[in-house]
Amino acid sequence: MQVFVTGAGGFVGPHLIRHIQATMPDAKIWGSVFRTSLESYLPDVYYRQVDLLDYESCLNLLNDAKPDVIYHLAGQSSPSKALQAAWNTIETNVRIQLNLFQACLDLNIKPRILIMSSGDIYCGGVAAPDKMPVNEKAELRPSNPYALSKVTQDLMGLQYYLSHDLPIIRVRPFNHTGPGQQATFVAPDFALQIAKIEAGLQKPVMRVGNLEAKRDFTDVRDIVRAYVLLSIKGELGEAYNVSSNSSYSIQYLLDTLLSYTKSEITVEIDEARFRPIDIPIVQGNNSRLQQLTGWQPTIGFEKTLYDLLQDCRERVQQMKEQ
Repeated sequence: MQVFVTGAGGFVGPHLIRHIQATMPDAKIWGSVFRTSLESYLPDVYYRQVDLLDYESCLNLLNDAKPDVIYHLAGQSSPSKALQAAWNTIETNVRIQLNLFQACLDLNIKPRILIMSSGDIYCGGVAAPDKMPVNEKAELRPSNPYALSKVTQDLMGLQYYLSHDLPIIRVRPFNHTGPGQQATFVAPDFALQIAKIEAGLQKPVMRVGNLEAKRDFTDVRDIVRAYVLLSIKGELGEAYNVSSNSSYSIQYLLDTLLSYTKSEITVEIDEARFRPIDIPIVQGNNSRLQQLTGWQPTIGFEKTLYDLLQDCRERVQQMKEQ
């Protein structure tokens, strides 16, 4: 089997590749990367450094790989970055996916394609707790440019399935975190601050934003299991939430991480870290995925945060050694 992973050098990509290697040892894995150092490459993967925004580059790579399955992870994934660079986020996420679809049509190939939408697409305006958890039939209400780009990707996937019979499966992951995630997201941001304080690289003061918001967090290692199961069992054209069916406050996230350190740390609220719209609670309903595949999360939130903090400690140690 020929497997193609876009965004193979990002946060989720390496976790997905390791899971594929462990469960499908005969698969030949191709990975597109944008700006990833050779040191981060995994063994036995055919990496190609390519800008998927360039159609000819995308076409040539797909022609070489001739994939049976595409896991489309590439794109701008940070809602906070999207607030400062709205058009860059929308153009990047929409154009890359459009190039992939058009290249498949031009090459007359029909791999199963998993596109990554987001649980953010549901949660604009004021998401009332009595409307949670949301299932796949919930109204789409994007509240930031990132969510808007994901709505566009989601509906583009449906359109190309209906219009061109491309075998597309739409995946709507809610918040996920774990080792390797960058500090543009709340959990690694907090964990990295703690690791820097422990190492003497930051004063013993943590700056945080809104701690009252509640989010549905799943470990990235559980997320990639769901992706592989959906690539095999997902119904073409359909959408699937990938979530934990639980929600945790950012305060709980912070308190859990602080419980793993012996350092005395002061927490300060930083108004600059608040978003223009911050939804009070987000919680997904994953029953459709569970009924189809039997998938459910296996890694507890506390374990995820511990592993993330350990990963951040290793990163900080590498900073000190450089």
